[in-house]
Amino acid sequence: MHNKKTLVLGATTKPGRYALMAAERLLQKGHSIELFGQSEGEVGGVNIKTKIEDIDKDIDTVTVYLSEKNQQQYEDFLLKMKPKRVIFNPGAENFELETKLEAQGTEVLEACTLVMLGTGQY
Repeated sequence: MHNKKTLVLGATTKPGRYALMAAERLLQKGHSIELFGQSEGEVGGVNIKTKIEDIDKDIDTVTVYLSEKNQQQYEDFLLKMKPKRVIFNPGAENFELETKLEAQGTEVLEACTLVMLGTGQY
């Protein structure tokens, strides 16, 4: 088990969704994860949290599966959390938030978590 925790922002149990595939793949690769989404459920034994204040503050990487508009309500939370890295998956790009995160020393990537996991770049 890696002790670096990844937060999947926009987690879901809906089949075919990239956020679900990423959560499953992270678990398969031995990563510890936190899941945050709009609906409760669980992926691989990990519960999806629906209250942002319930998220563990010790997060290494956040992988974002929310559109820019749906990220706004979590922007302050992300900035206060100061994760080491934030991955904006395709469709989640947010230039304004990326700039703020980079300004406080967070590594920002516009990339696909699934591709990164598949190519050993994660």
